[in-house]
Amino acid sequence: MQDLNDKIAFITGGGSGIGLAVAKALVDRGARVMLADIDEERLALAKAEIGQASETVVCDVAKSDDIARAAEQTIEAFGKVHIVMNNAGVGLGGLPGTQTLQDWRWIVDINLLGVVYGVETFLPLIKSHGEGGHFINTASMAGHWANPMMGPYCATKFAVVGYSECLRQALEADEIGVSILCPGWVKTDIANSSKNRPSGPATPNPLTNAEDVGGGEQMTASDLIEHGMPAGVLADWVVQCVQDNRQYIFSHAMMEPVIDMRYQGVKADYAAAMANETLTKNQTS
Repeated sequence: MQDLNDKIAFITGGGSGIGLAVAKALVDRGARVMLADIDEERLALAKAEIGQASETVVCDVAKSDDIARAAEQTIEAFGKVHIVMNNAGVGLGGLPGTQTLQDWRWIVDINLLGVVYGVETFLPLIKSHGEGGHFINTASMAGHWANPMMGPYCATKFAVVGYSECLRQALEADEIGVSILCPGWVKTDIANSSKNRPSGPATPNPLTNAEDVGGGEQMTASDLIEHGMPAGVLADWVVQCVQDNRQYIFSHAMMEPVIDMRYQGVKADYAAAMANETLTKNQTS
């Protein structure tokens, strides 16, 4: 989708962080946006910042009825929609065996089903005008990189990656693109999101555990986020990737070895399976 002028975008988690930054980048290129967020106060501030090219709707992405209502309000405000960014998300970590099922449902409902609701609700609306469109589904480098302290978060982000790859193949014939946003450390408020989980704030917070970031330096995840890439820098790259119809939107060159390491591990285990004589003899042709 090269020409963004007068295109309509719907963005969840649009009241702050990456969602708001992408909204600004789209508006700068002539688009108009519907900002959706669970936080009404943040939406008001975002609306004041962007101005007349935006409208807002309070929306809990974990509730399909909220997404449906937000879609109706988007059509009422703008007449159609071309770009949907399923961006709202929360963090949840901790050792296996310490997470409540209630907390698991909370993160799955937001990080995974929130994306599903956005696609299933808006896809018919995009198809209806025949002008093409684009979905941006926010995953994370945690959708490619397992972390022993971030099982629930990684599980949902790996799921968004796989789901979005399927969508891209399914929608190509309809000229609807799908990009998977997989950022590294970006300065947002996600480090504080787990305080809203059903079981209450984590004690201790797994994001305060120190990690080796190279050169012997230790930093916590919270520190890495606080000193991360500005959301506006990422947003400009996101919009460029939409225009180029890229499948993946990555942000940090330093994290490429993680992709390579995982790929090599998969290849090594696949080679071991193919070297097994019993398996080889029983392959179907």
